Amino acid sequence: MKKHYSDHNRAYRKTVKPAKSETSFQVVVAQTDLFIVADKDFSSEALQAVHEARALLQSYILLHPEFAESLVPVEVEKDASEIIRRMADSSALCNVGPMAAVAGAVAQFTAEKLAKQSKEVLVENGGDTYLISSSPRTVGLLSDPESGTKVGLKLEAEDFPVSICSSSGKIGHSLSLGCGDLVTVRAKDARFADAAATALANLLKSPQDVPLVIEKARQLSESGLDGIFVQFDSKIGAWGKIELVSL
Repeated sequence: MKKHYSDHNRAYRKTVKPAKSETSFQVVVAQTDLFIVADKDFSSEALQAVHEARALLQSYILLHPEFAESLVPVEVEKDASEIIRRMADSSALCNVGPMAAVAGAVAQFTAEKLAKQSKEVLVENGGDTYLISSSPRTVGLLSDPESGTKVGLKLEAEDFPVSICSSSGKIGHSLSLGCGDLVTVRAKDARFADAAATALANLLKSPQDVPLVIEKARQLSESGLDGIFVQFDSKIGAWGKIELVSL
């Protein structure tokens, strides 16, 4: 479904405020566009991680094109690379195609590589974020690009590492079968959070679907979903470990 709004410049990133001891930088490789906050500029290390992740994905897809094309779960070999296996497992739990987990997978892959050199690592990949931090953070929730982020999700130091992934029927270029403003999922694993956000956003076709999405999120909590925020027009719902703050 065509989105109502697509921000190719990702203007929302301008609102990110790193701590004084941190720096932010961007890494772009083909369709992969990462915004990263770390102790210092690790652009070259992040670029290497992105190339590695993309190479693993591309080489697998070359031999198994269904991995990229399927909108339902697919089985993968036990000896496939970890990024492939994790995407497949997460998509199976959420009953979506493996590529529904790709943005979260690349974000987590990159963050875990950088965490070997940086105490603080926050990697955002088109609304899908994996965060490793020793201090509290607030993640903005963007449901309306025209008005900017009005609400944020507060995270405490003990919450990390954690992933916050979002899907929308109105923002961005990723495939969504729903038409709601925003579905944001909190989970420890970014691959699962990304797949879950996609699956739940697919169910959001009207304001009346908000309770249905919340109930489905409750069911996915058995698989690792920790919290969810849902918005369709003026109707909002939240469940689980979701502490909202005004921005």
